[in-house]
Amino acid sequence: MPSIAIDGPSGAGKSTIARSAAAQLGFIHVDTGALYRAIGLFAHRAGISDRDEAALSAHFSEIQVELDHRGEEQAIFLNGEDVSEEIRKPEISMAASNVSALPAVRAFLLDLQREMAVKYSVIMDGRDIGTVVLPNADLKIFLTATSEDRAMRRYLELVTFGEKVRYEEVLADLKRRDKNDSERAAAPLKQADDAILLDTTGNEMEESVLLVIKTIRERGVG
Repeated sequence: MPSIAIDGPSGAGKSTIARSAAAQLGFIHVDTGALYRAIGLFAHRAGISDRDEAALSAHFSEIQVELDHRGEEQAIFLNGEDVSEEIRKPEISMAASNVSALPAVRAFLLDLQREMAVKYSVIMDGRDIGTVVLPNADLKIFLTATSEDRAMRRYLELVTFGEKVRYEEVLADLKRRDKNDSERAAAPLKQADDAILLDTTGNEMEESVLLVIKTIRERGVG
């Protein structure tokens, strides 16, 4: 099965772009960030520090995370509950960044991610897909944009969900997450040596989707 890895920093539009491109190309979209958000949500609800690897590992037997694809949409389930909207809240975003730095959590979710690529033709997005999860992917793309551009996209998304947030707060949170993701010891965010860099700063979403689809088709994968 062909596989496409899309990596990049928070707010680069990876999931939205990957989801739309996958629908147009007949691939399955796998948003791995949603998996880490689900673990972050579990920790938040259970009152477990999202930085305490030992405490969180002790609860792995109580955690069941599943992805369900309904046409173009992907739903994420935590122990049978659809948490697709709840995991997008700002506090869960930071929890996701913290738990994703824990090697035990990454190992816990690694097989699930790889199994998806074995079963389906996938476009999988995250932070370490091209470097760790699918190092032999048929095509690797590193999607980025300026921090200000990415923060504005995230701000508008949160406002759409009804969240009362300030752009300045979203930008500060995004910069903190960039720092966490890039400096963590376990699978830090970085561009794979053989990944194609695509900068979407200033693009409308549809422009970015078309750019990714064009790149995929030019490489003969889609």
